Amino acid sequence: MVKTRKVVLVGTGFVGMSMAYALLNRGGINELVLIDIAKDKTVGEAMDVSHGIPFAPGSMKVKAGEYDECKDADIVVITAGFPQKPGQTRLDLAKSNTQIMKEITENVMKSGFDGIFVIASNPVDLMSYVVQKVSKLPKERVIGTGTLLDTARLRYMIGEKFGVSSKDVQAYIMGEHGDSSFVPWTHTYIGCKSLMEIYREQNKDVKELEQIHVDVVNAAYEIINKKRATYYGIGVSLSRLIEAIFNDENAVLPVSTLLNGEYGNKDIYIGVPAIINKNGVKEIIQLELNKEEQEKFNNSANTLKHMAETEINPIING
Repeated sequence: MVKTRKVVLVGTGFVGMSMAYALLNRGGINELVLIDIAKDKTVGEAMDVSHGIPFAPGSMKVKAGEYDECKDADIVVITAGFPQKPGQTRLDLAKSNTQIMKEITENVMKSGFDGIFVIASNPVDLMSYVVQKVSKLPKERVIGTGTLLDTARLRYMIGEKFGVSSKDVQAYIMGEHGDSSFVPWTHTYIGCKSLMEIYREQNKDVKELEQIHVDVVNAAYEIINKKRATYYGIGVSLSRLIEAIFNDENAVLPVSTLLNGEYGNKDIYIGVPAIINKNGVKEIIQLELNKEEQEKFNNSANTLKHMAETEINPIING
């Protein structure tokens, strides 16, 4: 339940501070507390963001703090952890970041925190799983950014291809935030018209759409190879998710949430469209997937389940 519009950010790297900058420009946040092991950098980041407040749409108190600040926070955002390096997949980070995530979650919960966790650290599906298991908070109050950024990239690329505003593209990427994700093309629309219908009318081969998905999957690798990291897109995506929570929007966003039988899977965090409001995940939207799409979803889920069982659970329970 939203009380003070207070957000605590754990991790003041490129992703975290891109989110902070986006929040500054979007408004709607009363207080932002920054936590990081790099104390001087955190103080400097708080100063830097604060100096933009006179020209921001609203007033936002920004300061460096410690974990006791989480006690009365509405949302704790975690972006800390080892970043993805050139040549690495997100899953390569699983083991090293699990221990970090476990320690952060324990420190947050010691404060008496009873709000909503938002996780962006990679691999985000598995890190969200770690936070929920360690915090023992209800699953609807631990949310991973999941395929939110992937979906934004998809909508942008479809908009570019068809010469329409990406805001009028309704499409989702589902599954792992990573290489095993997929697009349920049967549920993709431009405006209110099915993309499959558009392809039939134009006698085009729908298989060419798969290149768009390939480009989405490879986008992060390409950006990392060119500039070492990707952060603006996820920063804005995080601010959008926070906005949906604070404004009690009941907005449909593709996030990573714990399944309990939905899509034929359970006990794993994975990217699915869900209704987001002041309480977190209000409801998972179950799309009717065809056989091929369901197989892709199961493959993605099984990839994550295997990692959880072999790499994550031993650390959580250790």
